Amino acid sequence: MKKIVGALLVLAGVLAAYLLLWPVPVQPVAWRAPADAGYTGVHTPNKLLAGLQVIALGGEEGPEHVALGPDGKLYTAVASGALLRMNPDGSGQEVFARTGGRVLGFDFDAAGRLIAADAIKGLLAIDPGAGAANGPGRRVTVLADRVGSDPIRYADAVVVARGSGKIYFSDASTRFGPADWGGTFEASILDIIEQRATGRVLEHDPASGATRIVAEGLSFANGVALSADERTLFVVETGRYRVWKIAVAARRLNVATGASSPQAGVLLDNLPGYPDNLMRGQDGRLWLGFAKPRNPTVDGMAGKPWLRELTLRLPRALWPVPRSYGHVMAFTEDGRVTAVLQDPSGAYPETTGVTETADRLYIHSLHAKGLGWRAR
Repeated sequence: MKKIVGALLVLAGVLAAYLLLWPVPVQPVAWRAPADAGYTGVHTPNKLLAGLQVIALGGEEGPEHVALGPDGKLYTAVASGALLRMNPDGSGQEVFARTGGRVLGFDFDAAGRLIAADAIKGLLAIDPGAGAANGPGRRVTVLADRVGSDPIRYADAVVVARGSGKIYFSDASTRFGPADWGGTFEASILDIIEQRATGRVLEHDPASGATRIVAEGLSFANGVALSADERTLFVVETGRYRVWKIAVAARRLNVATGASSPQAGVLLDNLPGYPDNLMRGQDGRLWLGFAKPRNPTVDGMAGKPWLRELTLRLPRALWPVPRSYGHVMAFTEDGRVTAVLQDPSGAYPETTGVTETADRLYIHSLHAKGLGWRAR
């Protein structure tokens, strides 16, 4: 019996040492999570997003970003690294290009080029034209993969200014790049657990080739969109559950404190989930998707960095991953919410964004096995 007790004590000691001391890649810092109001007020649960129609993608999955191109075709970026092109009803699907990375966001410039934020490769331009995907007539060019000597580790979302032609995009984390940490989802988890707020918004000027920092100090900088007058950027801060308004003229503005300034302020705060993509819709509104709802266990660890370290030492099955919950919303440039669509069942996973056309809403997703849509 003494030998058994002794062995159990040794085993317990080894387990305790592992949970407390085993190296992990994060160095978490304490932060104050706002009290979660949950699904109340404008976010009171509904089922307006339930029962989506789904366009099959030929075995592809993860239509993380969707947009109509200047040719009237529908484009989407999928998990395999391909960019697909199709008719708006889903017919006539083809691979438009392969970047060799993972495109998370894209837009089109005045020349019809597809401007892509590739989480592995950086900011890319893909020329339109006939020819095989990524072959002659479909040239992929790296526009920016660093700012000065600093690498762009996690290009995420992008928008092109129609007036100036300048390109604005998010670099979600300067600590954890998908190329080094097992993929986009894994790198995002590490960044949000750490909460060092190293995300930033960048501007690339195609005319000069220069890339600069507009704003930094964001906890996982994500979706970006421009105001109608193109003087203001709307920027999603996924790790702190909010959306910022930031002047495009800002230069290396640090917003880490969360305080308002003449050039930046929080537009939507204390949201009930992890906000993701931003897209301009019809009639001047903007659409925002939520990858997951908030989790009280995660919020409860905000002030306990050591507990977040310990969590990473547990088997992944024991991590406090939020449940699936379909949720998208539309709002005006002054922050007034005009539409909230939900599916509490989470049947269509990770509703990260919305692309609105004259007759449809296409729903983005990180892991769905098809492209969801519903009539407007």
